Amino acid sequence: MRTLCASTLIGEFFVIGFAGLVAMKDPDLSMTTVWTVSGVAMVLCLLLCGMITRPGGVQLGWALQVGLIASGFVVPVMFFLGAVFAALWWASVHFGRKVEEAKERFAAQAEAGGNAA
Repeated sequence: MRTLCASTLIGEFFVIGFAGLVAMKDPDLSMTTVWTVSGVAMVLCLLLCGMITRPGGVQLGWALQVGLIASGFVVPVMFFLGAVFAALWWASVHFGRKVEEAKERFAAQAEAGGNAA
């Protein structure tokens, strides 16, 4: 699960950076505000890469997905990209857990087979 989720978060890191560049073109927003918000979100993406397997890591990832979708109010294309990344996040968590369960099952079978011999 960690690899899939971290890959999604790294993709989001770049998308948030590019969205910050687009948001800079909005005359109502100061460059300081745009890069403070974008920078915090980008750092959160990087920190979450290491926190995925810790308690609350996946939930923080979901909070990031909600924030990414909400950023569509500033950069409208982010409604679409946020939804795409939320779907990728769900798939990463869902299928990552299935892979972990399968690895545990195979390890238990291998151990049971090794003990029987």
